[in-house]
Amino acid sequence: MSGRRDQHEPESRGRTEPTLGSLDQLDAPPRGAPMRDDPPWPDAEPRRRWRRASTMRNRPRRGWLVPLLLLALVGVVAGAWIGQNRLRSLLPRTELNDVLSRAQQALAAGQLDGRDGTSARELYQAAMALEPDNDMARNGLHQVGMAELSQADAALQAGQFDVAAQKAAVARELLGGGSDVDRLDQQIAAKRASQVQVSVLVQQAQQAFAANQFGGEHGAGTLYRQVLQADPGNAVARHGLDQVGDALAAQARKALDANDSAAADADIEQLAALQPNNAALPGLRAARAQAQQQDSAALDTALQQGDEALRAGRIDGPGDDTALAHYKAALALSPDNPQAEAGLGKVAQALTVQANAALDAGDTAQAATLLDHAEALAPKSADLAAARARLQGAQAHKPPRAAAPARNEEAAPPAPPPVLTPQQSAQVARLLQQAQDATQRGDIMLPPGRSAYDLYRNVLAIDGDSAVAQRGLQALPGVVQQLFNRALAAGDLNRANQMLDNLADLAPGDASQNIMRQRLAGAWLDEADRQLAQGNRIGAAQSLEQARKLAPNQPRVLDLAARLQSGS
Repeated sequence: MSGRRDQHEPESRGRTEPTLGSLDQLDAPPRGAPMRDDPPWPDAEPRRRWRRASTMRNRPRRGWLVPLLLLALVGVVAGAWIGQNRLRSLLPRTELNDVLSRAQQALAAGQLDGRDGTSARELYQAAMALEPDNDMARNGLHQVGMAELSQADAALQAGQFDVAAQKAAVARELLGGGSDVDRLDQQIAAKRASQVQVSVLVQQAQQAFAANQFGGEHGAGTLYRQVLQADPGNAVARHGLDQVGDALAAQARKALDANDSAAADADIEQLAALQPNNAALPGLRAARAQAQQQDSAALDTALQQGDEALRAGRIDGPGDDTALAHYKAALALSPDNPQAEAGLGKVAQALTVQANAALDAGDTAQAATLLDHAEALAPKSADLAAARARLQGAQAHKPPRAAAPARNEEAAPPAPPPVLTPQQSAQVARLLQQAQDATQRGDIMLPPGRSAYDLYRNVLAIDGDSAVAQRGLQALPGVVQQLFNRALAAGDLNRANQMLDNLADLAPGDASQNIMRQRLAGAWLDEADRQLAQGNRIGAAQSLEQARKLAPNQPRVLDLAARLQSGS
């Protein structure tokens, strides 16, 4: 059989599928059935409903697509939420990426921690400030902590216990502690204890106490504290430290009774460093504050009397009513007092003016005496150096002493100035150029021998009449003021300090120094405030000390000192 059905074969000869027939005719009685009054056929409506349900069951089911699509949408949203850091990392973030890149470079270079903003820790923390939930920055800080831990371990093995302790502390901050950090701290403490010979230290401390050496690096207080660091429960060291505290308190009271404020301050500071909670400290500080008020009143009186004597022309000489005597009395009350030192500079300036007047009158002997007195007070004054060169020139030009001329004879004319040799002229020209270059670089007083000040003086030593050298030397104070302003504007406070010191040497009586000093003190106090806000108490104390040297009685100095002492 070919299997091909004849096209003329009737369709009814094929396979016939069973059918239910027309459901619409179910309501009618069977064909040929007699009409009788039998009960009617059941209602056709349920049958229609059954038929529609059957049809729906036979259709392909697609209702599962909607829940599936909803489920997929929920998955996409959840994935986007969970991977938001990854999605965010795909966006362009120039500043954050730059900070992270520099942080990774610093970490690779071993620059783990610092204060100049270039260390890995600072840069990763800066990245965290830009994006607190950034995983790269968080992981980077963890890597820095692990690197600090590794370096601490290496320092411990090398016997550098202080370095190891410092780095372990940083690691603890970054890693949040942990068993590795605890283990390292224990090892550091054990190593220190094993290296310290407690008995020897105790013996040395007792010897120092017997010799009244209480403070300082090798004093009894420091030695007893070293013993307690190695053995916190050492009763001998604790008792010895109490004895040192009592001795320092007694010394401070004795110094206060003798009006020796410098010695009293030193003893009180040492006591506070050794025993911050010593019961004698409050009373000593109160007594010192009262003494300071009295000293301040006496200091103001001495400074005022010095200014009055200077205006009256009583510059120096015998007696205690001269400007020099009053300013020295002020310095005795307050060593390194800026106003008293400026007063001595004014005295030196006045003596230099008198010396120039004596030179104008031809009295070189008087000029030399006045300059000697001025040099004792302000040896690096630019005006003094110029006047000294002028004196040397006048002495070189002065003819030798001869017999008095006869009545009708004319006096001999003054000797002409000496003529420089070609070699001297060339040397002067070279030194002048070097001095001008040093002035441009800002090398005013340093380095020795190559500073503008030294170079101009070298010129005057060869040619005391050099007007260029004298003008250049006397112009240095103005240059220093310009350099001071630039350094202060740039926040380079150490450079500004240096320029202020240069001005005090070059022009000790310049009235503008007081204003400059107050400006610089304010800048140091601003720096101390910033450091204190950042938790850098050591740096804040150092900045405060710089401000205290410049303006010891400024209210902000006293306020910040009180805040540091109270720990606020």
